[in-house]
Amino acid sequence: MTDRYDAIVVGVGGMGSATTYCLAERGLDVLGLERYDIPHEMGSSHGVTRIIRKAQYEDPAYVPLVERAYERWRDLEDRTGRDLLWVTGGVDAGPPDSRVFAGSKASCEAHGIDHEVLDAREVNERFPGYDLPASHRAVYQPDGGFLVPEQCIVAHVEAAQAEGAEVRAREPVADLVALPDGGARATTPKGTYEADRAVVTAGAWAPKLVPELAGVAVPERQVLAWLRPTAPERFDPESFPVFVHAADDGHYYGFPRHDVPGFKFGKFNHLGETVDPDATDREPRPEDERLLRAYAERHFPEGAGPTMKLATCMFTNTPDEHFVLDRLPDRPQITVGAGFSGHGFKFASAIGEVLADLSVDGETHHDVDLFGLDRFE
Repeated sequence: MTDRYDAIVVGVGGMGSATTYCLAERGLDVLGLERYDIPHEMGSSHGVTRIIRKAQYEDPAYVPLVERAYERWRDLEDRTGRDLLWVTGGVDAGPPDSRVFAGSKASCEAHGIDHEVLDAREVNERFPGYDLPASHRAVYQPDGGFLVPEQCIVAHVEAAQAEGAEVRAREPVADLVALPDGGARATTPKGTYEADRAVVTAGAWAPKLVPELAGVAVPERQVLAWLRPTAPERFDPESFPVFVHAADDGHYYGFPRHDVPGFKFGKFNHLGETVDPDATDREPRPEDERLLRAYAERHFPEGAGPTMKLATCMFTNTPDEHFVLDRLPDRPQITVGAGFSGHGFKFASAIGEVLADLSVDGETHHDVDLFGLDRFE
């Protein structure tokens, strides 16, 4: 007998764990299938800390979604007793005409977000770990901070299980098909499962299950560094805001010390390496470390001490760098969440709600017009 559920979620990482919880919270009989462990380090939803910020230089349309995400993260903390969201303040900096600075400022003004505009001297004096160039400006947003992604996933899974969801790790989905009765079937090495609906939140593996995502959600190798500061107290959460910085050679992002004895940072799109998630080089290379260390020496010199840790992960990028949150037009029983392009994790608690809405109701009260799959036709 094939097991039948109300919903199957394929991929139980950041987005999938939230979706599993939101579906179970509605009273549905839910199965979550994860190809690796829960949590794991093979995809995108790991790395000790992930930035959350209300200022959204990518597009002001993201602001209501992240504001809802803040609410959902705090609710999840209350439910599970876990500390998930740490507020440090956030800095979005760069030249005055850069997308990071100008876009962040515009999103704050459009949505009435509490913020300050600072010049480089003011940033460097207030936060001595920083050494921004004199010509740069910054938006400081006091609600910025970081999430602890592994704990967020565990919290969502535990909350889903408490609502009756079944979650299975180390069970990769080899095939997902629409059924004539309007449902969907997922096949794994351990069994075949059917449901009235399915949600695909498989990260870099999503295009392998949903052909419509081929060329739309493209995996990219990413590398992060943790360096031991020579003045550690300047890189503690109390004195060092998270940041996004438009430097002369690309956009970088970083965090205070947390759980690893080092200052964490990375470069968006790193070396621009498109990869197959089943064949990517997961071991950091010397050139990865050289690129990142050179940036720290320029702009965070007291953070550029000995290397404590290097780690790889994956971005999954869309052509316009915006998400895909949609039902498949010819198979509406399958909903997809993909292409989170390195800035999606902060939204996960709210995206779970969006995907549950789309899967069950075919619509959501959240404004997701920016994220339709048909924009790539």
